[in-house]
Amino acid sequence: MPRLPALTRALGVTGREAVAYARQAWLLRHDLGTPSVPPARAGDDVVVLLHGIFASAGVLRPLRASLERRARVHTTAITYAPGARIHQAADRLASLISRLPADARVHVVGHSLGGVVARWYAETSREPRVVQTVSLASPFGGVRGARFLGAWGRDIEPESAVLRRVRLGGAGVPHLSVIAADDAVVRAPRSHALPSGDVVVLDGCGHNALLFDAELMALLERRILSVARARAQAAEPPQASPG
Repeated sequence: MPRLPALTRALGVTGREAVAYARQAWLLRHDLGTPSVPPARAGDDVVVLLHGIFASAGVLRPLRASLERRARVHTTAITYAPGARIHQAADRLASLISRLPADARVHVVGHSLGGVVARWYAETSREPRVVQTVSLASPFGGVRGARFLGAWGRDIEPESAVLRRVRLGGAGVPHLSVIAADDAVVRAPRSHALPSGDVVVLDGCGHNALLFDAELMALLERRILSVARARAQAAEPPQASPG
């Protein structure tokens, strides 16, 4: 019989996941059309969020609201059809980014499948506006048997061409992999993080509850502001040395 603390913890995680599923079901109906282009100006930071399988941009609303309030950045999110291939979702991302100012700083954050889309786009487009990618519970290690779910499932088989390309890296765009320690959808060993880049494991959090987790929201705020400051300083002209 499990010890009481372990059982209590498991029940807590399960309860949070159930609440997260209900919140997503309520939010699914939102933001199904063409994504809005934020009123960004030259040098502004824009966070583009990508959802996971069988979801919509609507489920990302709480995360967007938190980032806009706490980090004071522009945000937008994209809905792609259920069953969309990785490259098809990336094409939608490319179309949105093409409408942003040429010198905007774009941070792409993806949940689950969306994290793979984000990294695929960074690797294949080499878009200079993308300053970082962040994945939330994304299956970079692959999901065995996913091919039986349809054509899109082949993209996330462990040895798919998509995941091999993503894992090899080379784009030079910084990445943060956030892993939910109690993920029951995408198992959470380090192999599910991108081999390159930073990794953060959030304890007591499941696959879907991650989207509504206060610790995650604070982490993203710090990460986005840190990269934004570093990029802004790098763009500043060098100070003239005193005569």
